[in-house]
Amino acid sequence: MNLIDGHAMPLPRTAAVIPARYASTRFPGKPLARIAGKTMVEHVWRRCQEAQVFSEVLVATEDVRIQEEVARFGGSAVMTSPTCPTGTDRVAEVARGRSGVEVWVNVQGDEPLLDPEALKVLAGLFEDPSVRMGTLVRPLEAAEVPSPHVVKAVLARNGDALYFSRAALPFIREAGHEGSVQRWAHIGLYGYRHETLLELATLPPTPLEEAEKLEQLRALEHGLRIRCGQVKGRTVAVDVPEDVARVEEVLRARGLSR
Repeated sequence: MNLIDGHAMPLPRTAAVIPARYASTRFPGKPLARIAGKTMVEHVWRRCQEAQVFSEVLVATEDVRIQEEVARFGGSAVMTSPTCPTGTDRVAEVARGRSGVEVWVNVQGDEPLLDPEALKVLAGLFEDPSVRMGTLVRPLEAAEVPSPHVVKAVLARNGDALYFSRAALPFIREAGHEGSVQRWAHIGLYGYRHETLLELATLPPTPLEEAEKLEQLRALEHGLRIRCGQVKGRTVAVDVPEDVARVEEVLRARGLSR
């Protein structure tokens, strides 16, 4: 609950959507990969359930094999077009067919170690009625600064994103001032008001988006503000088959292997 002008503001009705595409270039069938006794899509679905902030958790897929697996473990799957270019488009397709949901959260389907507390932070951003789109950031580690694979976020004082980049932003001009500015790494989870999601799915790609290959820059270039929730943890995504063993090791350490 948030207080606005002395009145308690409840969390808006929020649904999570897990885009789960079978036809991954680097790891075909990735959502069905077995990790410590469960498929990856089940692990992600369970992390969403553990957050206890969603009125429903849906898996959006283009493949009947994933739909059948979701039904097997008791979840709900929605069949979407195989031509959806991005996860955002797949979530928007689900949103167009459902009413009554105020906020949609796009949960990456390759994050079986996702912290439910991070999902709570993201959903909680929408207690502020002025927030139309939200995402998450974490402190950037020094070793990550030069890496283009770690996306950096620069924030305004109110937490809105000023920019996202693969470059080492912000640039520290004078030596000795490195500790004076907090550097943030972006976490690729997004929340949207219903109407904002549908609007965003209709907007054309933008020059900065295509230059950096960062989808969220489309929103910024079209003047849409993105509120950033701050969390501390980082996860291990499954991008290639070799990542499965790394995730299983973490799951065993947490006692979540079965």
